[in-house]
Amino acid sequence: MNKLAKEESQLKFEKIQNILGKENADAAIITSSVNQYWLCGFIFDGYLYITKEREPILFVRRPSDLIDDRIITIRKPEQIPDLLKEIGLLSPKRVFIEADQLTFNAANRLQAALEMPELLNISNIIRKIRSIKSVSELNQMRECADIHSEVYKLIPSLYRKGMSDLQLQIEIEREMRLHGSIGIFRSYGENMDIFMGSMLAGNNAQSASPYDYALGGKGISPLLPLGANGTILKPGTTLMVDMAGNYKPYMDDMSRTFVIEHAPDIAYKAHSISIEIHNEVKKQAKAGLLCSDIYSIAEDIVNSNGLQKYFMGTVQQAKFIGHGVGLEINEPPVITPRSNETLESGMAFALEPKFVLPNIGAVGIENTYIVHHDSIENITKFEEELIVLN
Repeated sequence: MNKLAKEESQLKFEKIQNILGKENADAAIITSSVNQYWLCGFIFDGYLYITKEREPILFVRRPSDLIDDRIITIRKPEQIPDLLKEIGLLSPKRVFIEADQLTFNAANRLQAALEMPELLNISNIIRKIRSIKSVSELNQMRECADIHSEVYKLIPSLYRKGMSDLQLQIEIEREMRLHGSIGIFRSYGENMDIFMGSMLAGNNAQSASPYDYALGGKGISPLLPLGANGTILKPGTTLMVDMAGNYKPYMDDMSRTFVIEHAPDIAYKAHSISIEIHNEVKKQAKAGLLCSDIYSIAEDIVNSNGLQKYFMGTVQQAKFIGHGVGLEINEPPVITPRSNETLESGMAFALEPKFVLPNIGAVGIENTYIVHHDSIENITKFEEELIVLN
């Protein structure tokens, strides 16, 4: 870990320690891969043990070759109390865990191993802290977005007449991996399975999904009912590409829409309204703006153009038009009509006002923005108009 990363890591640990002090807690125990990476810069199987006053301790089961002077090797959590005593620490009485991510059985075992302390949930607290990115984290997102755009530029050259959405997606996925994609779309929460992104062609865009994404799609199997389903790319329909911007640890999110040869006028109209929403949000958004106000901006434009029945779906309409982006694709804030969250400098969010048109497909764009004191910065700089595939 370089000097800058060490300094950032220390600041992050201090934020957790401040929480412990405010809540009169003895320790926080971090077990999730994403938060271990956020704090340490690497992932391990075990327990990151943070107290108010001393260096964190890494109780590690695997890997056995991890090098860090804070590591104590363990086989099971029941060893932790005795190991704490050896370094002069008592078993904790009040402990923060990631209750949103740790399984019930794992939480019960950990609590019993630590001699039954009171357990508190730190999951949402850390997500809120993580929503404000450092300069280096935001630079990673900018670099990621640049690569993302380079891959999207290749899509017209990958298209062949008669292709299915899946066939084209496979070609795009290949280019993604060649450009450095890590091959996973990290997301938070239950029922959020996804592979390397989503593509929606024609009426498959109307298919509802059990997952909490903006749009659905049947997918290729009931085991993963999301995204492309083998639809043939036919003239007069659209293809929305929402493939992962996962080329760096800190991601971006970007959707673009392609027309198969031609499309009805309503597709161009609805798509232009999506761009208009982005342009209006760019004019008004800055640190201090309520996320609900962003939703209102979009809703007013949609209603004034009579497109509300197509907005964010038809059969099942999503109730949000944006979300934070970072180590996970769905971080705070969430842009909903009832949100009480406020944009803060250093946040990054994706804005995705989209429309689903029966017998045509989905249209609209998604960009990732970084929030500054007096403006927002678009980092997904790629063609926004409908792109024709011939």
